[in-house]
Amino acid sequence: MTRTVALALVDPAGRPLGALPPFEVPSPWWQEAESVVAGARRKYGVEVTVLRLLTAERPAPPGGRVTYLAEVAAPPRSPLSPMDADLSPHPLRLPYAEPGGPAASVAWATAALDRFGRPATRVTQQRTWNLSAIWRLDGPHGTAWLKQVPAFFRHEPAVLRWLGRAVPGIGPTLLADDGDGRMLLDHVPGEDRYGADAAERAAIAADHHTLQVRALRDVDELVAAGVPDRRGPALARWLRSTLAPHGTLPDDLEARLDEVRRCGLPDTLVHGDLHPGNVRSDGQRRTIIDWGDSFVGHPAFDILELTLELDAASAASHLAAWCARWLASVPGCEPERAVELLRPVLWWRIAAVYAAFLAGIEPSERVYHDADVPECLARAAAVVAEPSPA
Repeated sequence: MTRTVALALVDPAGRPLGALPPFEVPSPWWQEAESVVAGARRKYGVEVTVLRLLTAERPAPPGGRVTYLAEVAAPPRSPLSPMDADLSPHPLRLPYAEPGGPAASVAWATAALDRFGRPATRVTQQRTWNLSAIWRLDGPHGTAWLKQVPAFFRHEPAVLRWLGRAVPGIGPTLLADDGDGRMLLDHVPGEDRYGADAAERAAIAADHHTLQVRALRDVDELVAAGVPDRRGPALARWLRSTLAPHGTLPDDLEARLDEVRRCGLPDTLVHGDLHPGNVRSDGQRRTIIDWGDSFVGHPAFDILELTLELDAASAASHLAAWCARWLASVPGCEPERAVELLRPVLWWRIAAVYAAFLAGIEPSERVYHDADVPECLARAAAVVAEPSPA
């Protein structure tokens, strides 16, 4: 599957210049910008910076025809057609989606690297969408990554600082952040572990248990640093308020969470999106990345996510190992019962995450997530309807 890309061009001041003829790129994923930048350079000899999605032919990614707004320093030599693009301002537009925004962010990152004695000689735009903008910065002293995120992910640097101090090596190294969504990260060698086998997933779960046990003593510090508080009643309030525009939740939600509390597992740092693709490994070490979805809450959420794609037998094996670890760490707790009670809550929580995205991003970008909330609510309903285990 490929993507057909159309680019509406503006100059650094935001003045419209015209549109390039559509061209194909090999990556179908709409947020991936590197192939778009390379395709415009190869086909039209123009250096572009992708700013944001304007329109999409399909109701959801991937593939199809998509149109982006892109910034250029000067008009290309290729003929341009008239633009048909809405360039009006929007209060939810992200700084890196505005003309001049990427250049300001790259300038911040390269200045930071200069201070560290690690000058960047090449900057490559990798990704941009409503959840992040990512650039790769290469130089003679190695690679660093500029990541810029919206307000609902701005606690990620606080989590990375805590990880670096409390559990060194388990998360990416934070080199710098500006407190306003920009962070500079050191390169993590290896590859994302999509498709990890059972043994590797077990190792990830064991690593994560060590992290979560260490975090038990620092949950109040993490919340004070801005990490969302999703403990017990706070989780119920957040779920109900966030999902209110999308439907109602069961009347017994609070009672269910009270039962979870009685199972005796303590609240801790939760990654919030713990799947193998958010783990990088070079065969020597594993690093858990992308902590923007993290929160303080029940540890079972992460093991439930880590086992979502597995068959029933494999998932049961991983869950049994997780329960054994928590029984060893917190004697007398009831991890099996907590897991069963939280199965539908997992899907309500993921639905609420997507609902928060929809509420916090401009309309043209909502196509990325429009289908996610109803799908997750349907998954929750299906879990609730399942017979209780004997």
